[in-house]
Amino acid sequence: MPVSRKVFGVPYRSNMFPALKTELKQEILADPYEDFMYHHLRYYGYFQAQRDSLPNSATHQLAWKNNPQLVLNGFFGERGDLIPDPPQKEKLLWPTCLSSTLPRQIEAVSRDSSTLTSLLKSRQLLRGDFGEANPRLREPRDLFAFFSGSGPLQAPQWPVECEVIKENVHHIEGVPPQPEYFYQPTGNEKIPEIVGEEKGTIVYQLDSVPTEGSYFSSSRVGGKRGVIKELAVTLQGPDDNTLLFESRFESGNLQKAVRVDTYEYELTLRTDLYTNRHTQWFYFRVQNTRKDATYRFTIVNLLKPKSLYTLGMKPLMYSQLDANTHSLGWRREGKEIKYYKNQTGDGQQPFYCLTWTIQFPHDQDTCFFAHFYPYTYTDLQYYLLSVTNNPIQSQFCKLRTLCRSLAGNTVYLLTITNPSRTPQEAAAKKAVVLSARVHPGESNGSWVMKGFLDFILSNSPDAALLRDVFVFKVVPMLNPDGVIVGNYRCSLAGRDLNRHYKTILKESFPCIWYTRNMIKRLLEEREVLLYCDFHGHSRKNNIFLYGCNNNDPKYWLHERVFPLMLSKNAPDKFSFPSCNFKVQKCKEGTGRVVMWRMGILNSYTMESTFGGSTLGSKRDTHFTTEDLKSLGYHVCDTLLDFCDPDQTKFTQCLAELKEFLQQKIHKKFNELGQDMDLERSWNDISLSDIESSTSGSDSSLSDGLPVQLLSIAHQLTQKKMNRKKKKKPLQTRKQRNEQYQKNHLIREFKSAEDAPESAGFASVLQKPPTFFKNSGNTSSSTMKNEKPRMNELNGRDKGTSSLDPPKTTPSILTKNKERMQEFVHFT
Repeated sequence: MPVSRKVFGVPYRSNMFPALKTELKQEILADPYEDFMYHHLRYYGYFQAQRDSLPNSATHQLAWKNNPQLVLNGFFGERGDLIPDPPQKEKLLWPTCLSSTLPRQIEAVSRDSSTLTSLLKSRQLLRGDFGEANPRLREPRDLFAFFSGSGPLQAPQWPVECEVIKENVHHIEGVPPQPEYFYQPTGNEKIPEIVGEEKGTIVYQLDSVPTEGSYFSSSRVGGKRGVIKELAVTLQGPDDNTLLFESRFESGNLQKAVRVDTYEYELTLRTDLYTNRHTQWFYFRVQNTRKDATYRFTIVNLLKPKSLYTLGMKPLMYSQLDANTHSLGWRREGKEIKYYKNQTGDGQQPFYCLTWTIQFPHDQDTCFFAHFYPYTYTDLQYYLLSVTNNPIQSQFCKLRTLCRSLAGNTVYLLTITNPSRTPQEAAAKKAVVLSARVHPGESNGSWVMKGFLDFILSNSPDAALLRDVFVFKVVPMLNPDGVIVGNYRCSLAGRDLNRHYKTILKESFPCIWYTRNMIKRLLEEREVLLYCDFHGHSRKNNIFLYGCNNNDPKYWLHERVFPLMLSKNAPDKFSFPSCNFKVQKCKEGTGRVVMWRMGILNSYTMESTFGGSTLGSKRDTHFTTEDLKSLGYHVCDTLLDFCDPDQTKFTQCLAELKEFLQQKIHKKFNELGQDMDLERSWNDISLSDIESSTSGSDSSLSDGLPVQLLSIAHQLTQKKMNRKKKKKPLQTRKQRNEQYQKNHLIREFKSAEDAPESAGFASVLQKPPTFFKNSGNTSSSTMKNEKPRMNELNGRDKGTSSLDPPKTTPSILTKNKERMQEFVHFT
């Protein structure tokens, strides 16, 4: 049986071409992928070029053939040119696959993309965001759809501006032996003065980081070419106690460290790449620690005015020695924790500081600090590799590539369901869509997702039942590029993806464009019962959902049943009162709103706190990874309750929701000092009027087009304006004067004609505040009844109406009409 491998995502068999076996052993090409394509095309008679016409830059092929794990080792160890840059690969594939195989007649018209497409009869020609053809082919999807147990993982692709260290950064999972309680402020926490590099010493600083104004251009494995610089200071001897900082690894984002005292450091976080914002997530490493000293760290450029650090949240610390010797993982540490406004800013953008003190557990230890438990792209790939190598799980979990990110990293799609016995049984299954990490710094979502996958892929009878009833579509990491580089909210387009789900820019936002289209196709096949996108929240404790308020009386309050059931299944973690179902205009581009408008009634954003719980047995304690993973199980458990053929639980929840809503309305009316008519039907309530906004969420507004497209959009706008200018003929002074007089008379006529109505109906158009949709004194009923009431009033006898227009109006109107007729006749 031939050994099947994958060469950077492409299936490869060592004896696929027996006639070329000898030649394969004798020669080394630039890259295994290029070697495969060369022999494949030549074998079928398509490629006629000479071998030396291709570049010969890499020298890893023989080692890879002898040891398939070389690439995997290189993934964490030597990061040479294992994979060519995507632009280089595309330049190679285009002439190889087209120019050498097509007749010269086709080459002559190759510049005309539409003609070439029609001749090729292929959908593989890629087009840009504005319709122009790109000289490259779409990657054959089936060639990289699966992991191979004997092949390598896909090495992460980094922007070419990023330096990446070679060390393997890996953390064990461990649960603290005792509950980790919130920090209790004493009121005596020190607020250190920010002195900066003028009075301190820079001990770590990234040379160049792309910020606002620049944009992503290309990527490669290992990031920036050349030798990785040593950014940390050089120790002057064994007595030098300066900490050595590092963050050039997956999800790390420390920009600068300044030593301002013997054991005191000021830290500056790197903004999301290609932006000047979004500093809240942090993750970095320190070495050369001293056990008995008290260190102070102060992050000086956070951007959120509110934070859970003011409510007792502690930073996370990880000791490498403790992990190796005692199997202790991440734990909450820190004293004298204070979150406050930075008073040294330039006034243009206010910054906030987080300061804390720490005592390291060992001398000469390697420790890490993080805003929350990291979960990297590599962690995900290892997990998915274990699933595909599991002979049982791989039978009902199919792994596919949804798309490639901007940097060329794979966005994975899992389809989880048990095989159906008949086509009718398969067609009857409803779908559930789950996703996570659209915001890369919200690693909470990945831990909830991991808990869900652990359960749904298990041999539990409940999990098997769910797989029998549903088809699960799961996108575990929507924004792998942002996760890799350590962004907090954005992709490499420099934009918040969760504000662009309505986008048509497939090339700029591929991850969400393909996700939306996948769900659109899924809706054409079957009903999607539930959509949920897993997020993290930095300003509120507990776990809760944001949903969408349904206005159909048939399904009144139904969108709130699933969250209420979830709160009953996880009462010490999930807070139903914190849920919100108001659709704000600024959230129109989010996943939950777009999917809701596509027809998914139960469409949610799940917000998991970075802090902990204020409920039940877990009150005032931080969440661990196990807490978040358990929520993934509770989602499955709640699905079974929600779809139980016995609708007792569902009906009971609806009754509780009505009572809960009644209490909220009573409270709202009491605040306004109004009486409430208890005889009205509760499903006449305008829920959006009593629902508080989701302004407490970690929201960011859409910034429009990505930077790289702004110049293109400007050029297109200028072209349209120029075309309009060409079409408009020049006018003489006489023509301009006549046009001005005509427009002036028209405005005068309209103002005179509209004056009585605007004066008479002013009181009718006033909108009284209330909360009932269909009642006579509501704003909605008033607006609905405006036209009938206005027609009725207009039809009354003017002699008896209190809204009679002034007596001078008819003469004014007649005079204006005569002037208009005269002017039109004259012109």
